[in-house]
Amino acid sequence: MGFALVPLIVSLASPAAAPPQADATPAGDPAPAPTPAQRELCLDADGSYDRTIPGCGLNQQQDSEPRELDRPIIEGRERPGFNPELPERIEQENQGAIRAPPPQAFSPDQVPIPDRWRLIDAVTDIDGNPMIRESLLDPYNQNTYKGDRPINPDKVPWLPITGDDWFFVVNAISDSVYEPRTFPIPVGVQTTEDPDRLDVFGDDFSTVLSQTFIIGAALLKGSTAYKPPSVEYRLTFAYNVNYVDVPERRVLFVEPSKDSDRLDHFLGVQEAFVDYHFTQFDNDRFDFISIRAGIQPFQSDFRGFLFNDQQLGVRLFGNRDNNRVQFNLAAFWRLEKDTNSGLNSVVQSPRDDFVFIANLYRQDFLIPALTSQITVAYNRNREADDIEIDDNGFPVRPALLGDLRGRDYDVFYIGYNADGRIGRINITASAYWALGEDRNNFFTGQPADINAQFAAIELSYDRDWMRFRVSGLYQSGDTDPYDNEENGFDAIFENPVFAGADTSYWIRQTIPFAGGGRAVSVNGRNGILNNLRSSKEQGQSNFNNPGLWLVGVGADFDLTPELRLSANANHLWFEDTATLENLRIEGSIPDEIGYDLSASAIWRPKANQNIVFRLSGAALLSGDGFKDLFDNRGDGSTYYSVLANVTLAY
Repeated sequence: MGFALVPLIVSLASPAAAPPQADATPAGDPAPAPTPAQRELCLDADGSYDRTIPGCGLNQQQDSEPRELDRPIIEGRERPGFNPELPERIEQENQGAIRAPPPQAFSPDQVPIPDRWRLIDAVTDIDGNPMIRESLLDPYNQNTYKGDRPINPDKVPWLPITGDDWFFVVNAISDSVYEPRTFPIPVGVQTTEDPDRLDVFGDDFSTVLSQTFIIGAALLKGSTAYKPPSVEYRLTFAYNVNYVDVPERRVLFVEPSKDSDRLDHFLGVQEAFVDYHFTQFDNDRFDFISIRAGIQPFQSDFRGFLFNDQQLGVRLFGNRDNNRVQFNLAAFWRLEKDTNSGLNSVVQSPRDDFVFIANLYRQDFLIPALTSQITVAYNRNREADDIEIDDNGFPVRPALLGDLRGRDYDVFYIGYNADGRIGRINITASAYWALGEDRNNFFTGQPADINAQFAAIELSYDRDWMRFRVSGLYQSGDTDPYDNEENGFDAIFENPVFAGADTSYWIRQTIPFAGGGRAVSVNGRNGILNNLRSSKEQGQSNFNNPGLWLVGVGADFDLTPELRLSANANHLWFEDTATLENLRIEGSIPDEIGYDLSASAIWRPKANQNIVFRLSGAALLSGDGFKDLFDNRGDGSTYYSVLANVTLAY
C-alpha cells in the first residue's frame, strides 16, 4: 500500500508533469516517462496536451474512465519543454531624444519631476490632445484666470513681466441682501410722514435691499504653494446699490421735505496695493518678510475687536522660527467712507486720522496649542477743526453731543489676544487697555485723560458635529462725565466676529440715540460697542459712553457638509448709565438692555464657498433700560430683524 501511493502523491504535487506511457504497468511500479516522439503525438492544434487522444492517458483504464485526481492542466502554467512563440519585436524610434542620466546622477533625497502645471499639460489622450482643458467660465478645474496655471508670456507680450512663474488671478463676488427689520425710529421734528405721529418715536418697521458686486485682479510672481509671492499687484473694486424704506421723515435725509425712502449707489476702491517679498531673508522653512503699500485689508486681532478695515497704509510683516513667530508693523492713513455703502471713497481727501499698529504672535506660548498675541496701537486724530457733513446732510464731525465742538485725541491701546485650545476646550480671548488724552471733553470743554478697558472671551466645546459656545464681554463705561477722565472704551474701527456676529440683533442693527443727541447712535452697525458715535465709518472715537456687559451662549450644528444651523442667546446691560442720564437729563436709567436671541442657517449646495445661501432671524426682548430710552409708539417691547443673503463667488 505504501509503494502504491507514490505515483498519486507525485501527481498531486506536480499537476503539470508529463503523463506516462499508454501501456499498463504493474500496480507497484512507477510509469515510465514518455519519449519526445510520444509527447508530440499527444499535442492538439494549439499545442496543449490532450489526454483524450488514444494512447495518451496514464493507462487504458484511465483513458476510458478518468480518475477524479486526474485534473486537466491549468491554463497559463508553464510545462517543461514547451516554448511558445514570442510576439513580434517592437522597436521604438525617438529621433533627437537624449538618453536619461543614470540614477547615480541624482541626489538620493530628491527626485526631479515637472512642476504641477506642466505635469498636467503632459497628460494627454491617445491622440496627444490635453486631457485637462481650461475654460474661462469653469471655477473648479485648473484655470489661468484663477491662478492655477502660470501666464504664457508669449501670449501677452504687452504685460510688463519678465521671467517665468507669473500668475493672474481674477475674483468676482455677488453679495445680495434683503433685510426687513424693526428698531426705534424717531419722529421728524418739523414734519411727519403721517399726521397722527406726534410722539418722540413712530412706527418701527423698515426694509433694506442691498446688492454689492466685487471684482478684483492680482498679478503675482512665484510659486505660492509654500511661501508668499515675490511680487504682487492687486486691485479690487466694489460697487454697491442699496434701497432703504422707513416710515418716518428726517431719518434718511436731513431735509424734512424729502421722502422716507432712498435709492443710492457707489463705487469704492477696496484694495490697491503692491507687495514686495524680501527673498534674502527667506530660509529653508519658507519663513519670509514682506512689505505691502497701498489700500489693503488689515485685522489687528483674531476677532476684529480693535481695528478691522481696508485702509491706505504701509505694512511690514512676516514670520520666523518655522512660522511659530509672526509679526506686523503697520501705519494707516484713514480714508473717508461713503455714507450709505461704507465703501472707501478715494475721490475725497483722506482724514487727518492716523493709526500705527505693532503686534507679535507666538504659537504654543504659555501653554501648547495656544497662540498668544501682543498688540500696541496708537491712534492720532487731529480733526478738531473739521466740519464733515455726510451724503444725507447730517453732521458727523463733530458729533452733535454736548458742546458740539470738534475734538483732537491721542490714544494708545495695549492688548493681549489668545486663540487656540486648552485640552478639549477651544478658547478665544482679547483684552485691551486704552490710555491717552482727549483735547476736548464735550461735557466740560476741557482736556480729559482717557483710561478705559475692554475684555472678551469665548469658550467652545466640540462634540462630533456640534459645537457649544459660551461668550462674555466687558466694555468699561464712563462713571462721571464731568471729572475730566473718560472711562468709556471705544475702538478704532471694530467689525467683530463674536457672539453671533451679524446674526445678532444688537451687532447688526443701529439704534439711534434720540432725545440726547442728534444724528448719534447708541451702537454702530456691525459693531458691538456702545460708543455714542455719529457714525462708525465717518465719526470719531468717543470715550464718554455707557459701556457694555454681555453674557451669551450659542451652538453650531453641522447637519451635513453643506448645511449648518446656529443659535445664539445674549443678555446685555449698560456698564454705567451716567453718560446717558446726563445727555437725556434723566435722574436714573436702568442698566438692562435685554435679551438678544438669534438663529441662522447656512447652506452651501456645492460644499464650497462659490454658492452660499444664508437666512437668519433675530429678536431683541427689551429690558427696563432699553424701554426707558425708547418708549416706542404702541408700547412695543420686542424688535426683530431678518437677514436673507445670497453670495456667489468666482
